Amino acid sequence: MGPRVITALVLASASPRRRELIASLGIALDVVVSEYEEMDKPGVQPIELARMHARGKVLDVRSRVPNRLVVAADTVVDVDGTSLGKPRNQADAVAMLTTLSGREHLVHTAFAIADGADVIERTATTEVRFWPLSQEEIAEYVATGDPMDKAGAYGIQGCGAVLVERIRGDFYTVMGFPLGLFVRTLRERGIHLAWGAS
Repeated sequence: MGPRVITALVLASASPRRRELIASLGIALDVVVSEYEEMDKPGVQPIELARMHARGKVLDVRSRVPNRLVVAADTVVDVDGTSLGKPRNQADAVAMLTTLSGREHLVHTAFAIADGADVIERTATTEVRFWPLSQEEIAEYVATGDPMDKAGAYGIQGCGAVLVERIRGDFYTVMGFPLGLFVRTLRERGIHLAWGAS
């Protein structure tokens, strides 16, 4: 039996970046926003937190569209084992960026795919190093509003790109969805995307 070819999937996320990234593969997307509540879990390692949230989102949406292929993801910034999620306010964003200034951190993006009764989970990790940042640079970036909906208070695309000195790993993992790992994970399951279907 040949591969199963899909022309559409359900994205369990309101993230415009994830929607844009997956849509770039030429696959049709239906967005069903998860009602799963992302809560901090003290004592849980950042990579495990990303996995927990991705799984929680995909299970929530699968319960509403059980016969569709559903994908969800979560990104966590990891500073020496401490998770940085989305900032609560501007002061929180300043604090996060001050912590990241001039040093390395890890970005974990986990995704979960619900395929019928099965849930397939994978995680990608990329190392990021920031330039040393002045308080003025941080304040200017926070004032753009760009950090407010992003883990670790920055996006590697757009204005946030100027904060990053270098990365080691996959750019798309930092942006919020590791495209290469996603496609390979589907292919391992005998699922192929119908390129250009959207």
